[in-house]
Amino acid sequence: MSAQAATTIERAAQEPALLQGLTEEEAARRLKEFGPNDPTPRRQGELLAELLTLFVNPLVVILLIASILSAVLGQRADAIIIFVIAMSSVAINFFQTYRSGKAIRRLREHVSLTATVMRDGAWRDIRRDEVVPGDLVRLSAGDLVPADGRVLESRDLFVQQAALTGESLPVEKEAGPARDGEAGPAAVHLVFLGTSVVSGTGVVSVTVTGGRTSFGGISAKLLERTGETEFERGLRHFGFLIMRVVLFLILFILIVRVALHRDAFESFVFAVALAVGLTPEFLPMITSVTLARGAVRMAREEVIVKHLPAIQNFGSIDVLCSDKTGTLTMGVMALHASVDAAGTDAEHPISLAYLNSKFETGIRSPLDTAILEHKQHDLNGYTKCDEIPFDFGRRRLSVVVERQGAQGGERLLVTKGAPEGILELCDAYELGGTSRALDSEAREHARKVYEGLCQQGFRVLAVASRAVESRQAFSAADERSMVLAGFLAFADPPNPDVASALNRLKRDGVEVKILTGDNELVARHICCQVGLEAPVIVLGSELEAMTDPALGHVAEQANVFARVTPIEKLRILRALRQRGHVVGFLGDGINDAPALHAADVGISVATAVDVARDAADIILLRPGLKVLHRGIIEGRRASGNVLKYLLMDTSSNFGNMFSMAGASLFLPFLPMLSTQILLNNFLYDSAQIMIPTDNVDAAYLRRPQRWDMRLIRNFMVFIGPISSIYDFLTFYVLLRFFHAGDVLFHTGWFVESLATQTLVVFIIRTAGNPLRSRPSAWLTLNTLLIVAVGVLLPVSPLSGLLGFTRLPWPFFLFLTVSTVTYLLLVEAAKRLFFSRAMVPRLGNGKATA
Repeated sequence: MSAQAATTIERAAQEPALLQGLTEEEAARRLKEFGPNDPTPRRQGELLAELLTLFVNPLVVILLIASILSAVLGQRADAIIIFVIAMSSVAINFFQTYRSGKAIRRLREHVSLTATVMRDGAWRDIRRDEVVPGDLVRLSAGDLVPADGRVLESRDLFVQQAALTGESLPVEKEAGPARDGEAGPAAVHLVFLGTSVVSGTGVVSVTVTGGRTSFGGISAKLLERTGETEFERGLRHFGFLIMRVVLFLILFILIVRVALHRDAFESFVFAVALAVGLTPEFLPMITSVTLARGAVRMAREEVIVKHLPAIQNFGSIDVLCSDKTGTLTMGVMALHASVDAAGTDAEHPISLAYLNSKFETGIRSPLDTAILEHKQHDLNGYTKCDEIPFDFGRRRLSVVVERQGAQGGERLLVTKGAPEGILELCDAYELGGTSRALDSEAREHARKVYEGLCQQGFRVLAVASRAVESRQAFSAADERSMVLAGFLAFADPPNPDVASALNRLKRDGVEVKILTGDNELVARHICCQVGLEAPVIVLGSELEAMTDPALGHVAEQANVFARVTPIEKLRILRALRQRGHVVGFLGDGINDAPALHAADVGISVATAVDVARDAADIILLRPGLKVLHRGIIEGRRASGNVLKYLLMDTSSNFGNMFSMAGASLFLPFLPMLSTQILLNNFLYDSAQIMIPTDNVDAAYLRRPQRWDMRLIRNFMVFIGPISSIYDFLTFYVLLRFFHAGDVLFHTGWFVESLATQTLVVFIIRTAGNPLRSRPSAWLTLNTLLIVAVGVLLPVSPLSGLLGFTRLPWPFFLFLTVSTVTYLLLVEAAKRLFFSRAMVPRLGNGKATA
């Protein structure tokens, strides 16, 4: 522990105000003094650092050097043009990226984690980054510990510390005085940021916040999501491909031109300009803006994205695994019946269950809420002695209570949980107020009672109890020789929208698999109610004997898994991923956090426990498959627009730069000045800025889209040469019919190159008929505006400065014919490419907004 942290603990321990919490005024002062409670806060000057990072780009550095050298050599016009173009690119990139980042930060505030603190003598929820040293924080099951602190009160408080220690089992934390040398996760009286509460409750005095916490030193590493997403991996491979082509191009131009005794500096600047022309330098900005725009659109559909790269994976999901409750059903439990072991209505089971739920401090479930809201029971005279927390192996929870005035300190252990497990613990049952032996016949009858309720679609809990001796602590070993009180049946009606949502997901290539802890009878009934045809159900117990390859085969065939534990959920997800599926997992409980991490896309809801929301990539503000389906469609739309930019930029630039490199070898002058190449590339990239606003074909949205760099590489090689054919045709026309010198040649090719490679966006943006696929208004206007700018530059006041001259009017006739035929030829080649290429397509249907 740092000296600063130790000083803070000592100071906090000496403040009497801790016992009453802080005032808002004092909390505001401490927030200003200690800063936000964020282990990786945005530092002062970070915005400036992001701007400077854009200047560190090697191509920008080379352009600035070229600008300086041009000025030194007296080529001031070229120096100004190169500098202005470089600065404009950096400014656009920075502005768009900053605006996108700001939008994402606003969205994340909707699902920011909270902490329950005492302020001005009252408990209230605040954002976690507003917690300060000295705050009193109340913890309960499912909460993430918001900061390092000392436990002041505890009741069966168990904390999972795997993020700090690697221990898989939770440890108990207790209230107590400070001890000499006490520090680190092993200290039983201290809790730490980065850990979570598994069961119990506690009150903690915050001692250290933010980067000064034990977690703060390693948070940057731990907060990173393990492994690359398919989207990030694809971009990285694409970057390596472009880098190899650029390096080859620069070396080739330099070696050949120097060998031909051309000007070395001019050749260097020309080669750099070609490299800039081939490099999609706006790719980070286009990607960021497109994904951010997709995130904003998803937010309108009540889907919040925490990690932008997850949007592409979200659109790639072809298998969605989810719990039954809250997905197929409304997730709102209501007690339907309280019956004894014979199936007769009885009050005693609900009375005992109320006692159990009221004193429980572990995981709160909707069943507990339904029990407590059904009817108020008088608990006067009862005191809680101990609790045996819920775990997913036992699937039950017990409390030990003592009634005031009981003779000899006699106590009662009350257990509720899964009926099949509790029935095995009982050797007696209660009927009509008397206890009877639970023989084989009575046991079988009791089993038929709860199975009958399950077959009707009810969630069923069994309730049992037994008298126990007076002692300090109890364990799961005490759950034996119990008396079965009866069963509670809970109704959770199907979600009225789920049948249509399942059909839409199936239509759009997403298979839904249900992973539930309920038994197979309840699962089958609900699945049939919502139209999940012929559910193939596999039990968790059956998975134990399966090898991973066998499980992968079973996971492909089955669509419902019942009585599964968190570990079995993990195995199912991994098996599906190993078979090549992109798997989404929807969960909201403490037990779902491992599966949320293991899935390609973790999805949770705004009402989920902290650990589930923290582990998820996507948060649904409103639960349900309908909302999730809309989010998947938006994810596909965002990834489709990023793909458009890559196809556009690489195919057009590859052809033009190939033409330019070839022409520079046989022409007595440069085919285009370096400043003109840079200006052409800048205008072209500016035309692509509006791609994030574009519509996406309905056909592209109708199936999961996998990120495959083969599509971009093959498209570049297949379509790019068409641009080169028309470039060489332009060279021939300019030299043969217009007898062009260097200035007219530069001007004519500049205009032709910009017009063809910019207007081709209307062809490449869809794999179908461009006349049927409607582009967005912004993309259309921006593209036409850029073409108009290119055509008008030679007659503008900047013409002389840029090295242009007026073009003869017959050239525009050639320009019109060549542009139209070029677009038609690209359309024919595009259709041939997509008809033969077994790779993802942009779609071929009508565009959707």
